[in-house]
Amino acid sequence: MGFVGDGSCSSSGGDKGGCFIGGMKSLVRRKQVDSANSKSSSTSGSSHQLAKALTIPHLITIGVGSTIGAGVYILVGTVAREHSGPALTISFLIAGIAAALSAFCYAELASRCPSAGSAYHYSYICVGEGVAWLIGWALVLEYTIGRSAVARGISPNLAMLFGSPDSLPSFLARHTIPGLNITVDPCAAILVFLVTGLLCVGIKESTVVQGFVTSVNVCVMAFVIIAGGYLGYKAGWPGYELPVGYFPYGVDGMLAGASTVFFAYIGFDSVASTAEEVKNPQRDLPMGIGFALSICCSLYMLVSAVIVGLVPYYAMDPDTPISSAFASHGINWAAYIITIGACTSLCSTLMGSIMPQPRILMAMARDGLLPSFFSDVNKRTQVPIKGTIATGLLSGTLAFFMNVEQLSGMVSVGTLLAFTMVAISVLILRYVPPDEVPVPSSYQEAIDSVRLRRSSCSSSSDMDVEKTKIPAVTSGDSTPLLGEISVGHPLAEKAAAKLSYLVSQRRKVAGCTILFICIGVCIVTSAASIVNLSNPARYALSGIGGLLLISGLIILTCIDQDDARHSFGHTGGFTCPFVPLLPIACILINVYLLINLGGETWARVSIWLVIGTCIYALYGRTHSSLKTAVYVPSTHVDEIYETSAISLAC
Repeated sequence: MGFVGDGSCSSSGGDKGGCFIGGMKSLVRRKQVDSANSKSSSTSGSSHQLAKALTIPHLITIGVGSTIGAGVYILVGTVAREHSGPALTISFLIAGIAAALSAFCYAELASRCPSAGSAYHYSYICVGEGVAWLIGWALVLEYTIGRSAVARGISPNLAMLFGSPDSLPSFLARHTIPGLNITVDPCAAILVFLVTGLLCVGIKESTVVQGFVTSVNVCVMAFVIIAGGYLGYKAGWPGYELPVGYFPYGVDGMLAGASTVFFAYIGFDSVASTAEEVKNPQRDLPMGIGFALSICCSLYMLVSAVIVGLVPYYAMDPDTPISSAFASHGINWAAYIITIGACTSLCSTLMGSIMPQPRILMAMARDGLLPSFFSDVNKRTQVPIKGTIATGLLSGTLAFFMNVEQLSGMVSVGTLLAFTMVAISVLILRYVPPDEVPVPSSYQEAIDSVRLRRSSCSSSSDMDVEKTKIPAVTSGDSTPLLGEISVGHPLAEKAAAKLSYLVSQRRKVAGCTILFICIGVCIVTSAASIVNLSNPARYALSGIGGLLLISGLIILTCIDQDDARHSFGHTGGFTCPFVPLLPIACILINVYLLINLGGETWARVSIWLVIGTCIYALYGRTHSSLKTAVYVPSTHVDEIYETSAISLAC
């Protein structure tokens, strides 16, 4: 029947080989999609759940506010001068399409598995505990560094509203500690603490405030589009009337610009982190993610189209491209409006980067991988206040003492790893969804009861089958062609065995194909990114990787997707289109961007991941809620819970 444990070693065995095997099995154990049964069993001892308070407008607010940061006010000038030229709008479009690939994957998993944890949660269900831990740990780093960097970027923009970078009041202004060469930023720390306090009030209240701040930012961008469009129309769009044409750096430059501006779309994944707090996740989460990304892409494209038309790309100010473009047409006062937009966008992004981390920590603590301190939900506000305060204090302290701009590349690693793993999870969901799920060992009596019941039913069914006769196949004169063949006939048994073998092999073929696709992606992207590689080696690696990639795509396209995908998680939500092509393209793009982040960034991230691995080995692996779980066929889960409920009622 397939009822098995998790394979962990016993404490009294002393068998190192068994412990090693048990430790390796713990890396690939997968948890169950949260259902009514699993939630009731896993949270029976917990105090409260998160509030179901969010709807589509709230999700759009979170998505847009977390995505559109102050970077767009600088990115336009830098990318146009160095990469895209007037084709900056196309760069934003291509980057938006690339981000949409990840958004499609997120939308399906978020609607099927609407629980806190985002990519960590999906990886745990589809891939395994070890990978899920690393994804969650990388996301913790991303949000910690990200919000500290955002907070330290607010004070210079606030100072500009008062006339100069040094015009903030003394208690808010930056100061350098003599002898230590440390520049402290009280304004950044205070803002982090204020936002943390706001998030502790409640998810709906904080989202309303974020909606107001985001609306101000969107209005500023609308001003840039409308006023800039009017100025460009009057001036005849001088930025487009150039002898070098629309692609001064060629198509390669435009694509390089798209790779750079892709990171301007990072943030919509914050919507998925609030899945457990959405009233109708199957409908609202896909729509919230889709609308947020569409709004961001439209605003980016319109702003870039206007600005590169106002000023020739080579004459843009790389630090203040938008305000200097208006100033070149005599609108100097626009700098104040644009600075307001930069401040509000940073504040909104700060809220969007603080919100997800306590929920990811809460999901990891629920699974036993972190102390239960992080899983406590406040009774009144229905928010993980302890985790929110702890992460807020850490980020506020970091923002106060440390300039994290040199660590900003580490933010992208967590996001791109999450994007990659979400796309892989979609392939697993479609072709090799988990056929065994964990049930708490407290249900052992119900498990044994179901096992005995199904064994007896199977035995009686076999006896009935042996007595059953297949009607003879006859010709026109009623003469039997094959005669009577019982189901127990060797030919029938052989055909049934062959069919069963093919079905089991289909899963193995699909699983191996997904693995080879990932290997092919790594080979192709490495060959394209390593600058010191000789051309023959580059062509050879590209050929090998391309062969694996294309062969995998063809195989997955030709074989059937698993029927179990229809019953995986919550049904009735969004379905990712163009599978397997779309997830594979998503994996390819994200891995390419990951490899190109640079060796220094990866060295820093590797230290963080090594620390996380040690914590998992010493604490998470031994405290996991799946350590004593019993794995049963997914088709038997409901029957086991029903049997347990009946026995308790009796």
